[in-house]
Amino acid sequence: MEERGARGRVARLTIAREEKLNALDPETIAALTAAARALHDDAALRAVVLTGAGERAFIGGADIGTMIGLDADGAQAFITSLHEAIAAVRAIPVPVIARVNGYCLGAGLEVAAGCDLRVASARAMFGMPEVKVGMPSVIEAALLPRLVGVGHTAELVLLGENIDAARALAIGLVEKVVPPDELDAAVDAWVDAIVTAGPQAVRLQKALMREWERLPLDEAIRAGIASYRVSVAGGEPARMLAEFTARRRK
Repeated sequence: MEERGARGRVARLTIAREEKLNALDPETIAALTAAARALHDDAALRAVVLTGAGERAFIGGADIGTMIGLDADGAQAFITSLHEAIAAVRAIPVPVIARVNGYCLGAGLEVAAGCDLRVASARAMFGMPEVKVGMPSVIEAALLPRLVGVGHTAELVLLGENIDAARALAIGLVEKVVPPDELDAAVDAWVDAIVTAGPQAVRLQKALMREWERLPLDEAIRAGIASYRVSVAGGEPARMLAEFTARRRK
C-alpha cells in the first residue's frame, strides 16, 4: 500500500510469479481475490494500480500446469475462482488502473478488461489464445464487446492471435500506450488526476458506470439523477466549486 499524503491511500496489487510470466495458478488467484476484497471497505482508498512483477508480463494467462490436470468439475471450480477474483477487482469502489508491462494474454487480458483504465508499455502484447488450445474464451471475456466492439472481439477470441500495443490502442483495448521507461510516469499522472478529484465524486462515478453497464438508457439516466443528488447532499460540490471560484479570482 502506498501513501499519498493527506489525499488518501493508493494501493498497488502486483501479480508476483515472474518466473512463470505471472500466470494465474489457484494460489495466486486466491491471493488476488483476498487482496482485492480487503480494499472494498477502505474509506481512505483513492485508487488502485494492478500490475505484474518484472518487465516481461502483466499476466501471461492462466497457469498451464494447473489446467492440464483438470477434469470437468475441477475446470468449473478453477474458472469460477478466476471469475470471482476479477469480480473482486471490479467491485473495488475506486478506479483500478491496469499497468500493462508485457504479455497480457487470456486470463491476463480478462483481468485487464476488469480494470477501469489501462495503460500499456509499447512492448506489451495482447491476446486471447484459448481456441488454439481447445478452449473457448469465457468469464470476463464477456467484457470485451463493450470495450472494443463485436468485430474486434471476434478477431481476438476466434482467431486467437496476439496483437501489439499499437493495435490494442487503435481498437480501444487500452487507453494509452507509452515507451517502457515512461510507463510509471503515465500511471502516476492518472493517479494524480484521480486523487485531485473529489473522492466522493470519483466513487459515485465508478458506481454509476457499473449501473450504465446493466441498465436500459432511461433507467441509467434516472440513476444519474439520484447519484447527483447524493453528491450535492454530501457537500463536496459546494466545497470544491467554492475553491475553484476562489482560484479563478486570484
